[in-house]
Amino acid sequence: MFNNIKEIDAPELASWVQEKQPNMRVIDVRGMGEIASGTVSGAEAVPLHTLPVRVSEFKREEKLVFICRSGARSAQACMFLQQQGYDNVYNLRGGMIGWVQSGLEPSPLA
Repeated sequence: MFNNIKEIDAPELASWVQEKQPNMRVIDVRGMGEIASGTVSGAEAVPLHTLPVRVSEFKREEKLVFICRSGARSAQACMFLQQQGYDNVYNLRGGMIGWVQSGLEPSPLA
């Protein structure tokens, strides 16, 4: 979808979450009202507009998977982190729409 952004599809992310991939964080960049309808199990809420002031919360060696509703805002998050020197960032292709279309259930925010 976007140049130079690593993407992961919903079944692969579900597998990573189930396997409890070491050093991985799933970051939901939607607003809290959107997240209330469900997200990926174990995801953390970091609304996109807060990302620039929260970038120091992320470690460069972590595998960071960004999610949103359709994959567009999470792609913006990935591009921003890449500009900050982060290499290990992934965008959930299709966002939560793709997650549900893959037959996966959204979870409440932990």
